[in-house]
Amino acid sequence: MTLDQILTSMDYGPAPEDTAEAQAWLDGHAGGFGHFINGKFTDPGTMFDVCDPAREKVLARVTQGTVADVDRAVAAARAAQPGWAKLSGHARARHLYALARHIQQHARLLAVIESLDSGKPIRESRDIDIPLVARHFYHHAGWAEILKDELPGHTAHGVCGQIIPWNFPLLMMAWKIAPALAAGNTVVLKPAEYTPLTALAFAEIVVECGLPKGVVNIVTGDWETGAAIVAHDGIDKLAFTGSTDVGRLIRRQSAGSGKALTLELGGKSPFIVFDDADLDAAVEGVVDAIWFNQGQVCCAGSRILVAESVAPRFETLLRARMTTLRTGDPLDKNTDVGAIVHPSQLARIRALVAEGQAEGAVVHQSDAPSQGCFFPPTLVTGVQPASVLSTEEIFGPVVTLTTFRTPSDALALANNTRYGLAASIWSENVNLCLDIAGKVNAGIVWINCTNIFDAGAGFGGYRESGFGREGGREGMRAYLRDPALAPKKGKGTTPAPLLTGPGAAMASSGIDRTAKLYVGGKQARPDSGYSYQVLGPKGPVGLAGLGNRKDIRNAVEAATKASGWGGVTGHNRAQILYYIGENLSARAQEFTARLESFGIARKAADAEVETAVERCFWYAAQADKFDGAVHSTKSDFVTLALNEAVGVMGLVCPTAQPLLGAVSLMMPAIAMGNRVVLVPSQTHPLAACDLYQVLETSDLPGGVVNIVTGPRDTLAEVLAAHDGVDGLWYFGAAAGCSAVETQSAGNIKQTWAEADDARDWMSRAGQGRLFLEKATQVKNIWVPYGA
Repeated sequence: MTLDQILTSMDYGPAPEDTAEAQAWLDGHAGGFGHFINGKFTDPGTMFDVCDPAREKVLARVTQGTVADVDRAVAAARAAQPGWAKLSGHARARHLYALARHIQQHARLLAVIESLDSGKPIRESRDIDIPLVARHFYHHAGWAEILKDELPGHTAHGVCGQIIPWNFPLLMMAWKIAPALAAGNTVVLKPAEYTPLTALAFAEIVVECGLPKGVVNIVTGDWETGAAIVAHDGIDKLAFTGSTDVGRLIRRQSAGSGKALTLELGGKSPFIVFDDADLDAAVEGVVDAIWFNQGQVCCAGSRILVAESVAPRFETLLRARMTTLRTGDPLDKNTDVGAIVHPSQLARIRALVAEGQAEGAVVHQSDAPSQGCFFPPTLVTGVQPASVLSTEEIFGPVVTLTTFRTPSDALALANNTRYGLAASIWSENVNLCLDIAGKVNAGIVWINCTNIFDAGAGFGGYRESGFGREGGREGMRAYLRDPALAPKKGKGTTPAPLLTGPGAAMASSGIDRTAKLYVGGKQARPDSGYSYQVLGPKGPVGLAGLGNRKDIRNAVEAATKASGWGGVTGHNRAQILYYIGENLSARAQEFTARLESFGIARKAADAEVETAVERCFWYAAQADKFDGAVHSTKSDFVTLALNEAVGVMGLVCPTAQPLLGAVSLMMPAIAMGNRVVLVPSQTHPLAACDLYQVLETSDLPGGVVNIVTGPRDTLAEVLAAHDGVDGLWYFGAAAGCSAVETQSAGNIKQTWAEADDARDWMSRAGQGRLFLEKATQVKNIWVPYGA
C-alpha cells in the first residue's frame, strides 16, 4: 500500500508487539512451573496446560495444587508471619517500594505475558494494568510507613488466603498482596487456573527483591486448590474476587470459622445517559465501559439506559462507533478488543446471547476473527428488563440498550438488579448526576466517565456484588484486626429453653401486661399467639411475646417502608438520638427496677442504665460527625468516599446486660441511617421492650426500630436468610455464629457474628468507631474536576 493510499483510506497497518523476551522467558520454563513456596519454586507435579486464547496454543504447563501443597504453603506463611509483622512499618515499606520499582523495571515483559495469557490487548496491559500494579505497591508502601500513626492499635490478621480471577490477573494480585503485606500479614495466593503466568513471574520478582522467605506463597491450580485454601484451619483472613455463585460457596464454607472475609463479586452495572448528555462523549464512555478487556470486567457498564428523546441518535452514533472497533490479535498495538480468555467462557457468552435472541432481543454486532476465542462487540436492543441479557452477568463484550422517560424511571431501572457494584451517569447537569449518584445502589459511581481506578480509592459493591473494599483507607482496614477489646475471646452463651406454659405467680404485683412486639411504630401481638416466661431469681417476673418467622417478615416490611430515615440529615438524626437519651434518663429508676427484677444488683443496674444513656448521647454526637473522605487519586477527579447506611439491619443482642446490649447495637445502627429489626436478650427481653415508650415519645419515625422477642437463634436464622435484610449483627453462641453466616450467603448480606461474652459491654469495648464502620458501607463517587 502506498502512502497516498494510506492517507486516503486511513486504515491501520499492523503494529505487532515483539514477543521475543516473553517467549524466551517461557522457553526457560519449558519443563513446567512448580509452586512458589517459602521463597523458592517447587519441582513441577501433575500439570495442566495454560493456553494463548487468541492463537489457541499452549504457552506453558503449570502444576495442579493439592491439599498437601496448600498445607506446605500455609505452614511457610505461618512461620514467616511473626517476623514479618515485627518488622517496623518503615522496613516493610522498603520491601514494598522495591517490589513496585522492580515491577516497573520488568513492565514490558509482564505486559506481554499478560496479553499472551489472558487475550487482552497489549495497549491495555501496557498502559493500564501494569502501571496500576506498580501504583498499588507504591500506595501500600506508604500505608506500611504510616500505619501506626493512622490506625493505632490495629494488628495483622496473620495468614491471608487470596483467590483471584482471570480478567486482571496481575492487577488483582496486586490489589490483594500489597495491602496484606503492608499490614504485616503473609499470604498464600492462588491465581486463576486460566491465567497464572504473571503471578509466577511476580514470584521471581519477589526473589529478585529479597523479600523474606514465606511472606509470599503462590499455589497454582483449579477450584479444588482454591477450596483447600478456603477450608484450611491455618488461614486467618480470606479474600476472593470472582463470581457471586462461588462467593456464596466460600461464605458457607468459611461460616463459623472466625476467618475474616472480603468478597468482590459480580455486577450488572447501569450506564445512564440523560437527554442533555454529550452523546459523543457518552458513546466513547460505552467503549470504555463494556468493550474494555472484552467486557470481562465485573464493573462493566453492561446495561445502557438512555433517555427516550435522544435514544435514536445515541443508538446511531454507537452503532457507527462499533464498526470502527478493531477486534483481533491482542499483541497488535492497534487492537481494541482482544480474545475471550477461554473456550468455555466464549461458549457461555454465545449461549446467553442466543437465549436473549430467543426472547425477542435484536442483536447488532461488528466483526471478529473466526479463528481463536473471539466474540464481536455486541449491542442488544429491544430487550426487556426481565430478559436474561438484562439480569445475568454475561462477562463478555455484550451491552443492552433500554430507554427511559424520567430520572425516576432511570433510577428504577438502574436499581432493578440483585447486584450493586458500579454505575456510570452522563449529563451536563451535575446536580442531576449527584442526585442519581446518591440514590443508585452501587459501591462505585462514575460521573461523565467510567472505569476509572486508583489505589487511593476503595473498590467494592453492595448486595450480591459482595462486601468489603480494596484500595484506599477502607481497603487497608480490611487487612487489619481491630484493637483487642476483650481480655479473651468468649465462647458465647446458650439461653435456657423457653417456658411457654403457665407458671408460678408473677413476682410483681398488680395487673400483668404481657410485653408485645414492636413493629412499624406500634405494639403488636405475636403471630404465634404464645408468650413465654421471663424469669427472675424468685420465679417469673413477666411474659414476653413468642415471635416467629411471620413476625420477622412483618418487621422487615415495616423497616423497608421506613426508608426515608436514611435521607434524614445527620443533625436531625442526632436530635432524635439525644431525645431518646434524655427520655431514657428521665425514666432511669424504672429501668433500674426492671433490671433488679432479673436479679441484677442495684449498683450494677444503676451503672447499666447510666452507661446506656451515655451511649445514646455518644452516638447522637457521632450522627453528624462520622464523615467520609475526599480521596487523593487522579489529579483531574474529585473522588468522594461517602459512608452510607447498610439499609435494613437485623440486630441480635447479647444475653447479659439486656438493656445496654440492645442500646449498644441499636444506637450506632440508627445513627447512621439504618432501620433495624432487633431481637433482644432471649433471657431478659423486657428491658428492651420497656424502650417502646421511650422511642414513641422521642419522635423516632415508625418502622426505624422494630423489636421481636423470642427464641434468639431461630429468629436470627430467619433474619440471616431474609433477602430483605441487608446486614446482620449476631452476638450469641458459636453455633449461632456459624448458622447466621451460612444462611447469609443467600443475598451475600454483611454479617458481624461474635460470641456475646467476647467483650465487656460496660467498657469502651461496647462502643466506638468499629460499630459505626460496621453500620455503614462506603460509596466512592468519581467527579471530573478542573479543566
